[in-house]
Amino acid sequence: MKFIRELKEGDRAADIYLCKHKQAAVTKNGKPYENVILQDKTGTIDAKVWEPNNPGIGEYDTLNYIEVHGDVISFQGALQLNVKRIRVCREGEYDPADYLPVSSRDNNVMYQELLEIVQSIGNPFLRQLLEAFFVKDVAFVKAFRTSSAAKTVHHGFVGGLLEHTISVAKLCDYYCGCYPVLKRDLLLTAALCHDIGKVKELSQFPENDYTDDGQLLGHIVMGSQMVAAKAEGIKDFPHGLLAQVQHCILAHHGKYEYGSPKLPALMEAVALNYADDTDAKLETFKEILENNRENTGWLGYNRLFESNLRATRE
Repeated sequence: MKFIRELKEGDRAADIYLCKHKQAAVTKNGKPYENVILQDKTGTIDAKVWEPNNPGIGEYDTLNYIEVHGDVISFQGALQLNVKRIRVCREGEYDPADYLPVSSRDNNVMYQELLEIVQSIGNPFLRQLLEAFFVKDVAFVKAFRTSSAAKTVHHGFVGGLLEHTISVAKLCDYYCGCYPVLKRDLLLTAALCHDIGKVKELSQFPENDYTDDGQLLGHIVMGSQMVAAKAEGIKDFPHGLLAQVQHCILAHHGKYEYGSPKLPALMEAVALNYADDTDAKLETFKEILENNRENTGWLGYNRLFESNLRATRE
């Protein structure tokens, strides 16, 4: 099997992939086509079925394992597969373990790193809050450790939410060393909790898609609600401290147009916003490079970065 990460421009693909997403669409000229996202354990690739009524395109649907034949091209700096033939595969023709993208980091090691951060929190109320999530709530811990941090943009793999959270917390800890005025306990608590709502916003793999609550409320609002619910179970949890943690969560996207219900009003909220944005963008860039390993030069225009990106490999 040739994994998605191994594909390069000019390849002819002929392998089995998981159909993660399928959507009918129409060109400007009124011609029907299908947008498809194919997935294996190394990542995803956008695919286009330009002639869905072609006899070679069999009936298939989301979450089917399908044998795909097509050509790999580059479009706007990313690889894309132009599909010529599709066949739905039978059970036994594929190993499901080959189709779930997984963090390159050991999940147990990352979880221990998270617990070490929890134990480093000096404020007893904030430490109890974190323990309520990451130690005592077994169902939450299981979901958190296996969830992705996003549907497609960054850390879109099993363990992605845990990996992203650890990275953001480490950046925040570094900020505290540079700017001692930051309240470390507050900032690191907010860092560990900033994306907890994603366990409800996104379904578990292999779907890894937005839930109804995710569409209606979003992970930022749900995360704030989850923190408030846990704090209710901690005797005498200070209202003002809870409001500060919630504010950091509500403001961690930084701007209204990026989905934040509030703009950062605390220094800790500003720090969390930049840590979150830094890790998301650098991970996205890393994944772009990994998906273009054969390209040592310009990678094409990317809408997220609003720039023509270039690899710096020698």
